[in-house]
Amino acid sequence: MTADSRPLPQTSLADAPIVIVTGMSGAGRSTTANVLEDLGWLVVDNLPPQLLTHLAELRDQARAEHPQEHLQQVAVVVDVRSRGWFAQLDGAISAARARGERPSLVFLDATDEALVRRFESVRRPHPLQGDGRLLDGIQRERQLLLDLRSSADVVIDSSGLNVHQLSAKLSSLFAGDRKVQLRIAVMSFGFKYGLPLDADVVFDMRFLPNPYWVPELRPLTGRDTPVSEFVMRQEGAEDFLERAWSLLDTMIDGYVREGRRYVTVAVGCTGGKHRSVAVAEALSVKLGGRDRVDTFVVHRDLGRE
Repeated sequence: MTADSRPLPQTSLADAPIVIVTGMSGAGRSTTANVLEDLGWLVVDNLPPQLLTHLAELRDQARAEHPQEHLQQVAVVVDVRSRGWFAQLDGAISAARARGERPSLVFLDATDEALVRRFESVRRPHPLQGDGRLLDGIQRERQLLLDLRSSADVVIDSSGLNVHQLSAKLSSLFAGDRKVQLRIAVMSFGFKYGLPLDADVVFDMRFLPNPYWVPELRPLTGRDTPVSEFVMRQEGAEDFLERAWSLLDTMIDGYVREGRRYVTVAVGCTGGKHRSVAVAEALSVKLGGRDRVDTFVVHRDLGRE
């Protein structure tokens, strides 16, 4: 199916006929399922991909029989636990598109380090580990999911997020406000902890003086007024904010035309505590004034030092 003949994308994941949740084991699929259930979705866990068609038919039948009722949105969790059946997922998605539907694919990801730490904390083996090391199973799964990740509508990096931060991010993503065409997560981070895997745009704030070297500001964060004022009065700070907003304003129109529903703008500094936090907060406020755009802030590395 060519790009021009694809079904038009929805403006919200809540409009999708079916949302498919997949990704790396340990990256947050269970949390995603819990958030969707709390939002009132019908969630089917560990569904063999071949049953996607039957699930869609059951949904259509229920809506036809009860047209006046507000039926639940449907999501399925599909992953390598289904073993050989998992290889049929691409075919199931293609079959859905051939019927004129466009199921939305949400991919949960995390760094190898984060996944190893999580599996070790619960003392469970990786589903593809076999007789090898835990890391062997993770790398085997990552290779298996490579093409699927590249075709996902949304990729969410949970590496530096606790369960509450991830839940908040997911809740915004699946909120389903049809007046909103694009949701933007403005994420602060520290370069020393690594780039966010799900960043669509990355800004580097290390060109600004670091409040860390000001003794009275060191224990504070970019959410504190003294730090925010210090950062924003530095030469180039306000100019950067205006230019970043102008650039993103242009990009937002393109994202909407291309059917993107969710974008992560990452703002980084050395440790993710001062400069990136202050600028992320200010940038989110400016972007929040854009019509039909919803923004929220995630401070990935705040509190890690």
